[in-house]
Amino acid sequence: MSETTNPHNHHHHAHVVVHPVEDTAPPYRRVDILGTQVGQAYALRDVVEFCRRVGLEDLDIEAPGSVQWIGGGAHTWGVRPD
Repeated sequence: MSETTNPHNHHHHAHVVVHPVEDTAPPYRRVDILGTQVGQAYALRDVVEFCRRVGLEDLDIEAPGSVQWIGGGAHTWGVRPD
């Protein structure tokens, strides 16, 4: 596999994925780092804490490309009414 398609190649920065808001009380977003679920985030500070715990305290989670935000960006934490 080439470097760009190899999912195990993490030389530049960790792959952080924040999933869509789960419609629970309170709502949360699942967070994965390097393909492993690390927890449920209820606010942006939770994502920062998960990154810190795995040694990514210097990662700018709001910088373009540093985090994959699915179903809303860094400031989406509630479920929108239909």
